Amino acid sequence: MSIFELFLVAVGLSMDAFAVSICKGLALRRATLKSMALAGLWFGGFQALMPVAGYLLGAQFKDAITAVDHWIAFGLLAVIGGNMIREALSGGEKEADPSLGAKAMLVLALATSIDALAVGVGFAFLNVNIAAAAGFIGAVTFTLSAAGVKAGAVFGARYKSRAEITGGVILILLGGKILLEHLGIIHF
Repeated sequence: MSIFELFLVAVGLSMDAFAVSICKGLALRRATLKSMALAGLWFGGFQALMPVAGYLLGAQFKDAITAVDHWIAFGLLAVIGGNMIREALSGGEKEADPSLGAKAMLVLALATSIDALAVGVGFAFLNVNIAAAAGFIGAVTFTLSAAGVKAGAVFGARYKSRAEITGGVILILLGGKILLEHLGIIHF
């Protein structure tokens, strides 16, 4: 996986956290460096840890399913991306909670990083350097989450669904690329 592809995965995975960070910024109404850093640390930290957990899980089954690994990677990315798009288009908006306390952030960080767990499983089949990939995903998510808090405080929630749709499309396209490359239809 190239650095550009990893960047696209990182951006795609971070879109849920970015959208939630926008809502946090909207609820806070004023973004401080502390609030931006807290959101970035929670979301970035979980987005870095979950692919490692998924990788370790996937590595246990790697030898048994290498013949279909490209289908698994494609399926996982397509389902995750499709769910992101579906959630963005559902329009069910909740009132944002301004709390950045551990109880509120733990739930949000876990909820927004479940897709990273599944991507980590896929990474086990793609022979990705998981430490570098997880660190990169965490750093991208930290940056976008911190920016999301600021953007929410400044612009409000008008970009939330667009961010989720973009992230979903990116993950689906990457899954398709992995499948098509393995089948020998395209070469990058």
